[in-house]
Amino acid sequence: MCYDPDAAPPAFAPAPWPLAEAAPLVLTSADGTRFGAFLARPEIATGPGVLVLPDNKGLSAFYRQTAARLAEQGHPALVLDYYGRTAGAFPEKRPAEFGELPNLLPHLLALTPDGLDADITAALARLRAVGPAEVVALGFCFGGRQAFRTAAPRFGLAGAVGYYGYPDAINGAPGPTQLAGELTAPILAFWGGADEHIPADTVAAFDAALTTAGCPHEFVKYPRAPHNFFELSAVEHADAARDSWQRLLGFLARPRQVH
Repeated sequence: MCYDPDAAPPAFAPAPWPLAEAAPLVLTSADGTRFGAFLARPEIATGPGVLVLPDNKGLSAFYRQTAARLAEQGHPALVLDYYGRTAGAFPEKRPAEFGELPNLLPHLLALTPDGLDADITAALARLRAVGPAEVVALGFCFGGRQAFRTAAPRFGLAGAVGYYGYPDAINGAPGPTQLAGELTAPILAFWGGADEHIPADTVAAFDAALTTAGCPHEFVKYPRAPHNFFELSAVEHADAARDSWQRLLGFLARPRQVH
C-alpha cells in the first residue's frame, strides 16, 4: 500500500502554466471495458505528455493533484484507474473503505497483464489525442512496477519513471526484472534506502538485468527515505522529494526518440 486517502503530492516551484482543463473522464478499452481516468492539460504544452499510473488503490486525489502539478509545468497528464472491470468506471463514487486491503484484494487479484495493457493503450491514445505524441509513463508503487513494464516497444513511449516500484516476480508472475530483455525505453527509477518493502538486492538485480539487456536507465537512491517519501506530509524527506521532482522534470525535458 502506498498513499492514504488524505495524502497529497509535494508543492514546489510556482506553476508557470495555467490549466486549460482538469476533469474526470471515462475511457473505453479494446475489450469494451469502461474505466475511470483524469485528464489535466496546460493552456500550452511545452513538453511530452505524462501517463500517470497510480498505486494499487487506483485513481485518488493524490494522483489527480499530481496530474495537475505536471500540467502546470507544461505536460498534459492523464491518470487511469485499474478497476473498471470489477468496480465500475467511477472511482470517485467508491466508498472510502474500498482502499482497505481486505476490500481491495479481490479487485487487485483480478487484474491481468492483458487487461492492464489494454487500459494503458486506451489511455495513451486519449492522451496523445489531446497533446504531443511523445509520452512518458510515471508510476508510484504498484504503478511504478507498471511504468517499468511500459518501457516495452509495444507502448511506443519516450521513457518510463518509477517511484519505488517493486521489480521482482510476485507469486510467480514475472516482474520488470524478469521482463528486462523486452524493455528499450529509457528508465528513471527512484528508491528509498529505508524502504522495508524493496530490499537493496532486489534493486541491484533489476539494475543488472537492465544493464545486460542494454536498456538505458538511471537509478537514484535516497539513503534515509522510506517507501512513500514523495508526499507533502513527509517533511523530514522533503529534500529527497524535491530532488526527485527536479530530476523528473529534467528527464521530461530531454530530447529523445520514441521507443
